[in-house]
Amino acid sequence: MIMLDFVAAGGGPARSMTDGTESHGTQELLVRVWGMNADGRPFFQNAMARALTGEGALLIGIEHALKTEEVIGVQYGDKKSRVRVVGVADGNLPQRFQVDVRIVGGQMCPWEEHVSHGETVPVPAASGSNKRQFPRIKVRFPLEMRDERGGTATMLTNSADISGRGCYVESMIPLPLGTRLSVTFWIESDKITTEGIIRSSDPGVGMGIEFIGLNEATKERLQKHLEASAEESAGSASPAQ
Repeated sequence: MIMLDFVAAGGGPARSMTDGTESHGTQELLVRVWGMNADGRPFFQNAMARALTGEGALLIGIEHALKTEEVIGVQYGDKKSRVRVVGVADGNLPQRFQVDVRIVGGQMCPWEEHVSHGETVPVPAASGSNKRQFPRIKVRFPLEMRDERGGTATMLTNSADISGRGCYVESMIPLPLGTRLSVTFWIESDKITTEGIIRSSDPGVGMGIEFIGLNEATKERLQKHLEASAEESAGSASPAQ
């Protein structure tokens, strides 16, 4: 699994690996790639991102073979997202691959500014997926987590995104699917402890956790607290008029 850091660069028209159509724009991005290979070892490399759309991109010059349906992480500037591999083809050079990726439903598009002038919006979740009652919010929210199987110390971390229903935590070595956790966080002066379960595990990227011990009232309270925190952070980051 890999994580990608996108850095802007100039370029000419790009074409899609899968259908040969031109991208929405002529932008091409220089990519710094890092993560873990199939042997579980970290690696770093550069590549190019072309055929940029609001839903994905085509990565050129990948040196490590990836499989479809793998989830990887992407970052452009200070914007992070998770994407899924939907196609892999040989590149123009030996031992190089072209990798077609699509943004995971509910995630923001990190390079939206390069494909449209509209407001950045989340990519819709897959059809038939109505379990998420609250939108995920990109905010660093402190959490304490402990594996209920025992034998491990409490892990202090921050969410990559979170809602009243669950969160995603970045980790190079995430816990296995189905692992049950004790999750503790604070809402103002109240300490909340709930049971959580690992619903997605993406090696080299992170893990998705569902809060299964919260009642609806606490979920709604947490969501409102997160939204207020995000608005406060956005306000403090805005330049003075």
